[in-house]
Amino acid sequence: MILPADLPDVIPLFPLSEAILMPRAKLSLHVFEPRYLTMLDDTLRSDHRLIGIVQPMQADSEALHRIGCVGRVTSFTETEDHRYMITLSGVSRFRIEQIEEGFNPYKKAQVNWRDFEGDSRSMSKDPSFDRTGFLKLLQRYFDLRDLSTDWEQLQGAEEEMLVNSLSMLCPFSIEEKQALLEALNLAERRRTLTALLEYAIYSSSDTEVIQ
Repeated sequence: MILPADLPDVIPLFPLSEAILMPRAKLSLHVFEPRYLTMLDDTLRSDHRLIGIVQPMQADSEALHRIGCVGRVTSFTETEDHRYMITLSGVSRFRIEQIEEGFNPYKKAQVNWRDFEGDSRSMSKDPSFDRTGFLKLLQRYFDLRDLSTDWEQLQGAEEEMLVNSLSMLCPFSIEEKQALLEALNLAERRRTLTALLEYAIYSSSDTEVIQ
């Protein structure tokens, strides 16, 4: 486990549209662009093996959201043509203070962790979480999107892992994903996620009525 005091002031950034990482969650990535292969090579040689996942303001935009989440490379497989399949394990969210200018082909940023000290603690709880009602809503959303999942596993999942994993995996927009990432605590994230699921369902119902 990486302690808050051990987190570095400067981290490499991996911008990804409609993709977020949450503390204690896992994100699998296929790395093939030359600049990010260089970033990964540098990261694997570092002591911390940390990469910051951050969303652009818009798809293909150079401007980045200020809040992302750093993950530690916990597994990787190199292919014969020098590509990687990696897994990042979420550690803590961060706030970008300044993008560093330099000779690296990838972005680095000076970051602070002050607002997210709780990310490095034990799993969060949401005492008001209605799992049965939430899963019913989720099933309606999955049916609407023609998505499948292991419902038995969802039934037994810890509240934090359930909400955070769905926040990462559901096909929401950049801004919707960012709202989930920036939620102050688990209860707020669950409420935001619920609102997004309800909006998607009701919007689809309205469209069907109009048609």
